[in-house]
Amino acid sequence: MKSKIIFFVFLFVVAGLSAQNVTVKGTVYENADSPLPGVSILIKGTSTGTATDFDGNFVLEDVPLSSVLVFSYVGFQEYEMVIENGDPLTITLIEDAESLDEVILIGYGTQAKKEITGAVAVVGSETIEKLNPVRVEQALQGQVSGVSITAQSGSPGSASNIRIRGVTTNGNNNPLILVDGNVIEDLSVINPNDIESINVLKDATAGIYGVRAANGVILITTKTGSKSSDVTFDLDTYAGVQQTTREIPVLNATEYGVLVNESYVAGGSTPPFLDFTQLGTGTDWQNEIFQTAPIANVNFAVNKGWENSKLSVGTSYLTQDGIVGGSDARFKRFTGRVNYNLDFLKNFRLTTSAIYTNTDRKNLLENTLGSVLFNALNMAPNLTVRDANGDYTLAEGLGNEVINPVAQIENTYNDTYVDKISGVLGLNYTFLENFSAESRIQFNYSEVNGKVFMPEVYYGSGKVFNVTRNSVNEYQNIYRDYTWDNFITYKNNWNETHDLTALLAMSVRQETGQLSGFTGFDIPDNSYENASLENASDIEDNYINGGDTYDTRLLSYFTRVQYGYKGKYLLSVVLRRDASTRFGPENRAGYFPSVSAGWVMTDESFMEKSSWLNFMKLRVSYGIVGNDRIADYGYVSLLNGEGTYVLNDELIYGKAEGALANPEIQWEKQKTFDVGLDMKFLDNKIDVTMDYFNKTTEDLLLVPQVSGILGASAPGSRPPIVNAGSVDNKGFEFSIAYRDDFSDDFQFNVSFNMTYLQNEVTAVAGENAFVPGGSFGVGQEPPSRMEVGQPMGYFYGLETDGVFQNQEEVDSHATQTNAAPGDLRYVDTNNDGQINEEDRTYIGDPIAPWTMGMNIGMNYKRWDFGMYLFSSIGNEIVRNYERNQPLTNRSSYFLNRWTGEGSTDSFPRVTTGANSNGLFSDFYVEDASYLRIQNIQLGYTFDTDNSKALNKFRLYASVNNAYTFTKYQGFDPSASTGEPIGGGIDQGFYPIPRTYMLGVNLKF
Repeated sequence: MKSKIIFFVFLFVVAGLSAQNVTVKGTVYENADSPLPGVSILIKGTSTGTATDFDGNFVLEDVPLSSVLVFSYVGFQEYEMVIENGDPLTITLIEDAESLDEVILIGYGTQAKKEITGAVAVVGSETIEKLNPVRVEQALQGQVSGVSITAQSGSPGSASNIRIRGVTTNGNNNPLILVDGNVIEDLSVINPNDIESINVLKDATAGIYGVRAANGVILITTKTGSKSSDVTFDLDTYAGVQQTTREIPVLNATEYGVLVNESYVAGGSTPPFLDFTQLGTGTDWQNEIFQTAPIANVNFAVNKGWENSKLSVGTSYLTQDGIVGGSDARFKRFTGRVNYNLDFLKNFRLTTSAIYTNTDRKNLLENTLGSVLFNALNMAPNLTVRDANGDYTLAEGLGNEVINPVAQIENTYNDTYVDKISGVLGLNYTFLENFSAESRIQFNYSEVNGKVFMPEVYYGSGKVFNVTRNSVNEYQNIYRDYTWDNFITYKNNWNETHDLTALLAMSVRQETGQLSGFTGFDIPDNSYENASLENASDIEDNYINGGDTYDTRLLSYFTRVQYGYKGKYLLSVVLRRDASTRFGPENRAGYFPSVSAGWVMTDESFMEKSSWLNFMKLRVSYGIVGNDRIADYGYVSLLNGEGTYVLNDELIYGKAEGALANPEIQWEKQKTFDVGLDMKFLDNKIDVTMDYFNKTTEDLLLVPQVSGILGASAPGSRPPIVNAGSVDNKGFEFSIAYRDDFSDDFQFNVSFNMTYLQNEVTAVAGENAFVPGGSFGVGQEPPSRMEVGQPMGYFYGLETDGVFQNQEEVDSHATQTNAAPGDLRYVDTNNDGQINEEDRTYIGDPIAPWTMGMNIGMNYKRWDFGMYLFSSIGNEIVRNYERNQPLTNRSSYFLNRWTGEGSTDSFPRVTTGANSNGLFSDFYVEDASYLRIQNIQLGYTFDTDNSKALNKFRLYASVNNAYTFTKYQGFDPSASTGEPIGGGIDQGFYPIPRTYMLGVNLKF
C-alpha cells in the first residue's frame, strides 16, 4: 500500500512538472552581429507562436516545458529547440543554400526578397568597401542594371549624375535619395564607409514615396550596432595618389609654327614665324597644370549593445587635392554619425540617427569656354609660363577667351564651406498583436558659406577675364527641410496561407531657404588676405530685387495593401494623394495609383520535380507617379524682375514682373510598366534577373520658346512654365551572377549586368515645336534639341560628306558660303541648292543605348582579388574644347589635315581666311563608347585567431579608374553636365583621375 502511495505521488509530481509553463525570451541572429527581424516562432504541433521584432528579440508566454519551438525564416534553415527551462535563448539561424532570401527595404517597411513584386536591386557594404569611392554615386556605376552614373567632373568633391532607366523629363532627373529614411539631396555629405546597404527602387513600386519618386528611389541604410554585444572598434583607412588618365596630344612649338604659317599663307597673309625650326618643343601647357595629387581617408567606428538598446558611432575625415590646381582645388570632408535605438517599454521602440558633415571645397573654372583645361589646350606652345621679367606671360593674339592657365589658377579664389546636420527621430508602438504605429520626423539643416575673390588682373588685350576693379562676393545660404511621417501598419497571417500587410499613412514636408549675399569692391592691396566686406569701399546687395527666400510644402496621404497566398501569389496596391504648393489651388492635388503582382512559379506542384531550377518568380507592375520639380510660384506673377522707368526725364531702376505666370500648370505624370523574371539555378549558384520596362512621361513641365513681344527676355524675366511634352523610355535589363565555393580555400564569383534603353520624345508643344539647349563655339545656335521623334537632347547640326578636293567639286555642289578646296563639304539635306541652317539634321545622341557592368571576385586562402568594369556603348559626344583662332594651338590630329587633292577626305585644311569649317557639324561629334576598368583590388587578411586584441587585420592595394578603352579623342568619354538638353558637350572636361591606394581594415 505504501509503495502504491509513493508511486501515485511520483506520477502527480511528474504530471505537475510536465504541466508547468514558462515564459521564453531570446534573440535570433543571422550571424554573430546581425539580429534577424520577422522570424516566425511556433510551438510545434500548435498554432501558438510569435515573431521577432526589428532587433531580433522575441517573448513567448505560457510555453510548456519539454515542448519544441520551431524557428523559421525565408532564406534560412528551419531550427528546432526543446524548452527545458525559462533561461534566455540565443539562436543563430543558418542560411539555406536552397532558398533566397534577405529582408529588403521597400519604403515604409521591409519585405523578404522572395515576396517582392517590384524591380529592386541591392548593393551591399562589402562592394562599397572594396570600391573605396569618394562619393556614394561611384559605388553604383556598373553594379545595378538600369542605373547610369556619369560624372559632372573629376575634380575633388564633384557630383555625379544618377539616371534610373533613362532621361524622363527635361527638368530635374535626379532620383529621390533617402538615408535612414531622411531625404538627402547632396551625397557629398555622406561617408561611403558608413553605409550598410543601398537599395534601388526602379519601377512603379517606388510610387509609395510619391511626388519625389518619379525618377526612382535610392534607399541608403547606415551601419548600426547589435544588442547585447561588447564594444567593438572598426578602423578603415587608405592613402594614395591621383594622376590624370590622359593628356590630349597637341602640337609642339615647331609643329605649331608649321601649321600657323600654312594657315596664314592659305588666308593670303604673311606668316608670323620666319624660322619655325627655332621654336623647338616649346611649353607643354597640360604638363604645367596637371600634377600628382594626394588623397587620404580615415574612418573610425564604435559599436556597443545593451539588453534593450544599441549604439553605433562613426567619424571620418577625407582630404583630396586636385590633379589640376593641387591644393588650390582641394576638397575636405569631416563626418560624424550616431545611430541609437532603445526599447524603453515593452511595446515601444525609439529610433534615432544623426549625421553631421563639414565640407571645404576650392573650385576652379571647368568644363566651359575659358576654363583652365580649355586654356591649357588652346594656349600657344611657343609662349613660356613667365616672361623675362618673371611675370606671367600674356596670351596676346589668342582670342578673347584664351588666357595663361597657370596665371588663371594663381588668381582663382573660390571657396565654399558647408555645415550640415541631418537627423531622424522615430517612435514605434506595437499593439493588439497585429498592429504597429510609427511617427517619424526627419530634418536637414545646412549653412553654405562662400567667398569668391576676383583680384585686379590683366591677362592680355581684350580678354573677357581681365578685372579692372577687384571685388569680393561673400554669401551665406541657409537651407532647412523637415518631413513628418505618421503611419499605421497591420500585419497578419492566417493558417500559413493568407498573408496580409496594410499600411495607412500621411506625410508632411516643408523646404525653406534663406539666401544672402553681398559684393564688395576695392579690396586693399589687391590681396585675398584682405578680401572681406569690412575692407571694401562699396557694397552691393546681390538680392536687391528679391528672390532671397523660398518656401515649398507637400502634404500627402497614402495607403498600401500587400497580400500573399501561400507565399506564391503576391499582390501589392498603392494609392497616394500628393498636394504641392508649386501648383495653383485648382491643380494642387494629384492622385497616383500603382499595382504590382508576383507569381512564385517554383512553388507550383508541376515544377517541384525540377532538379536544376531552384527558384522562378514572375513580376508585373504598373503605376503613375507625379513630379513637381519646377521653380516655386510658377503659377503666379512676382515682382522680382528688373525694371527701368522714366520719371521727370530721368532713368529710375526698380522692380518689374519676373517670370511670366501660368496658373494652369499641373502635375507632370510618369506612367511606368514593368515585367520581370527572377530565377536561380544549379543549387542557387546562378542568379538571373530580367526586366522589360516602359516609362512614359506626360504633361512635361518645361519652359518653351515664346515670341519676344511677350517681354520674356527682359532682365529677371523668362517664359512661363507649361505642360507641353511627353517622353518615352523603354528598354530591357538583364543580370546574371555566379557564385561557388570550390573548396574551403577557394571561392569565386562573377556577375554581369546589361541594359538596353531607347529614349524618344513623343510630343512637344510650342511656337517651333522644339526646345533648344546647350552651346557650341561662339555665337552659334544651340546644338541640342528636344524634338518629336528624336531622343531627348539629340545633337542638331550639319552633316558632312568629306572634303572638297578641287574647285570643280565646289562648283558642282550646292552653294556653300566661302567654300574652297580643302573645306568640309556639307550635305544639302533639303535639296534646295543652298547650304544653310535649314540643312541641319540629327547628327548624334548623347544617351547611351547600351550600358554594361561586370564584377569579378575570388578568394584563395587569405588572399582576395576583385575587379569591376563598366561599359557605355552607342552614344555620341561633342568635341568643343578647340578655339578656332589663328594663333591658338591645335590637337595633333591637325597634322592629318588636307594639304592638296587626294591627301585626305576627312580633315579640312587650315586657313585664316573666311570659311564655314567651324559651323557645328558631325565633324565635331565623336563616338563616346568606352569600356572602363573601374577598380582592381588585391588584399590579404592576416590570421588573428591567436590575437586577443584584433578580430580582423587586412591590407590591400587598389587602383581606381585603372584604364579606359575608347576612341574618343578628348580627356574623358563619360563627360556630361547632366543637362537633359545640352549635356554631352565637352568644353574641356576635367578628367576622372586614376587613383593608386594602399589601405588597411582593422576590427578590434
